[in-house]
Amino acid sequence: MRKVHRQQILEVVASMHAAHQHCRDYLSGKAFQAAQGLLTDCQDAAIQIGELIEQLDGEGTEPVAFLEQYCERLYQVNVQIEVTSPQKAYKHLEEMLIRAENAIRHMRLRKEVVFLPYKASMWDSLESVYLAAREDKECDAYVVPIPYYDKLPDDSLGELHYEGDEYPSDIEITHYEAYDLEQRHPDVIYIHNPYDRCNVVTCVPERYFSSNLKRYTDCLVYIPYFILDEIEPDNQEAIDTMKHFCFLPGTIWADKVIVQSEKMRQIYINEYRKAAREVGLSGEHTDRKKLEEKILGLGSPKLDKVHRTNRENMEIPEAWRKIIEKPDGIWKKIIFYNTSIGAMLQSEEKMLQKMKSVFRTFKEQQEEVALLWRPHPLLESTIKAMKPQMRAEYEKLVQEYRTKGWGIYDDTAQLDRAVVLSDAYYGDRSSVVQVYQETGKPVMIQNVEGV
Repeated sequence: MRKVHRQQILEVVASMHAAHQHCRDYLSGKAFQAAQGLLTDCQDAAIQIGELIEQLDGEGTEPVAFLEQYCERLYQVNVQIEVTSPQKAYKHLEEMLIRAENAIRHMRLRKEVVFLPYKASMWDSLESVYLAAREDKECDAYVVPIPYYDKLPDDSLGELHYEGDEYPSDIEITHYEAYDLEQRHPDVIYIHNPYDRCNVVTCVPERYFSSNLKRYTDCLVYIPYFILDEIEPDNQEAIDTMKHFCFLPGTIWADKVIVQSEKMRQIYINEYRKAAREVGLSGEHTDRKKLEEKILGLGSPKLDKVHRTNRENMEIPEAWRKIIEKPDGIWKKIIFYNTSIGAMLQSEEKMLQKMKSVFRTFKEQQEEVALLWRPHPLLESTIKAMKPQMRAEYEKLVQEYRTKGWGIYDDTAQLDRAVVLSDAYYGDRSSVVQVYQETGKPVMIQNVEGV
């Protein structure tokens, strides 16, 4: 039984207690027919509660046994309704119902937890939490990928996407149309999209905004899909470059926010309070003690994912192997080339020229080195929404790279595979760098200006 079911049952039981009082009053006034109607209603309610408990927890539970005894007491009062003492009937009914109620209150509760990712490539920010929940025998965990829209240059909604078929094969997926949040009211909801309507590149349907999800759960938890550079809490210049992440709809509406480290936790708390004051919020939004309870520096599941992944149990596409392996079967050195949204927006044409230069260099070295290019999963959508004048040239560059086939183009959802498979990182500064550094392998940041 889940907490929400117990609460629903106890609300019915409360109405049954009230019915006992009315029944006593009817008996005192010799309104026997009205009293019998209430007794029948109580019996129907007890039967329905018993059936629900058996459906949720199986047969033979103590609450159901007490409910059966309660129904027997209802029968006895009913057959002696014209001669029984009103107070005695009330006392006997209350005694049996209280026994059943106490047994219901002490039933072991199961927890239902639902994960609502939208981009399959960002699933690694939730996966280790889901796996732990799945192993908990007293928890029912569901992964419900939600759809999302592209944003058009005029900020209207474009094409609707659903990536539920792109998750790892060992993750059981529930379609969003088959999971009614309002009806099921999960105990905990996990999200990795904090933006609601604030993102200029993508947007989830309004019913999945954090402001709405808050209504359907006892605990809304936000875990960022990214990892940031570690910053000292007193380095305000560096903090100013990322503080916008600290005060978004997801951080505002969530009951818990899980960030990558204790230092980042302190930054989130400090910047959240400042931003809240600036927009006129108070109370829990500016109370440091409350924010210390809300924002926790427990680490990022993205790192857990990389630590669990190794080459030996990794599925590598055959097309990739043809690029990676030399004629004698020995592997070439694999370079993970990462291109970020930030660099593209900042440098535009210089970034495209830099990419072309990188491709020329690695193409010349393809006998010894395999280039694995993995652009940010939302890079193409970002260009469409924010830099439409660059779209044609970027798409041409992608098409040429993929068609010529001398390098790997990775547009899958599996960031961890690219990180573990490669021998070194080359590319832009991004959250991927923080993940890659965990491997201890070389990291080289490209200089876009040095085309």
